[in-house]
Amino acid sequence: MAMRTRTQRRRPELAAFLRTRRARVTPADVGMPPGLRRRTPGLRREEVAQLSGVGVTWYTWLEQGRPINASPQVLDAVARTLRLDPPEREHLYRLAEVPFQPDPEGLTRQISPAVQSIVDALDPMLAVVYNSRYDVLATNAAYRDLFLVPETARIGLPNVLWTLFTLPEGVCPLVRREKELPLMVATLRSSYGRHVGEPAWEEYIRGLSAASPWFAELWANGEVVPPGPRVKTFRHAAVGEMRMTSQSLSIDGMPECRIVVYSPEDEDARTKIALLRERRERLWPPAQGEEAEEVVRS
Repeated sequence: MAMRTRTQRRRPELAAFLRTRRARVTPADVGMPPGLRRRTPGLRREEVAQLSGVGVTWYTWLEQGRPINASPQVLDAVARTLRLDPPEREHLYRLAEVPFQPDPEGLTRQISPAVQSIVDALDPMLAVVYNSRYDVLATNAAYRDLFLVPETARIGLPNVLWTLFTLPEGVCPLVRREKELPLMVATLRSSYGRHVGEPAWEEYIRGLSAASPWFAELWANGEVVPPGPRVKTFRHAAVGEMRMTSQSLSIDGMPECRIVVYSPEDEDARTKIALLRERRERLWPPAQGEEAEEVVRS
């Protein structure tokens, strides 16, 4: 009885959700002429059906909340037509009572200017945005001071795990790799459970396993840990070693992404971060226009 009640409540929610999403997509958004006698700026039901490759009657019944079945493929087509973002797409699946299928890529690969401005504002603390596969989506200048050195730049792949596992130990910025990298691999596995079988993830795991036998060995161990605060030691050729505390912050509207902030663990680390900043400003002083822009922003 309870299951039937939940289903009955979901149907009007699904109908209302589809109507509001349809209303915000204009014909111009999908390359269609506006047409005459259009009573709403959004798409018509028959236009959504046509663009999604489904029958008009079927889509109408879906939007009316009737008890019809929907496949993941059809829901994906409707989601693309209505330009649903990842959280909206998942919401559509839940309301339609279809097991949620993550996006084939499975991960956010870009950030908004607002998030970048937050990351920049955290300077002099080091800040970076990762997705759950440790792809680097954004950094601030303080982070680049420490990690963007010639050895990491030569790898050219914006992924932290790939960089740390393929750098020679002598130039790796992470001290005590034997302790830290197993924890990072176990954190990766805790995210992998949501993406098993997805081509992008499987290719990533295969590629990194081929590039690093040590990663392959750690991956085969099956250890799992969640992300959490850590105290890590890093090294830089210009200033030596420094102890930093990492803290992860979630980002609204960006599932499986986090801002990771590294703050100095002691006064020695704080002094060395300041030295790296002075070094950056000495070696790469901002252009006059950039200085003016910085003054305006502050």
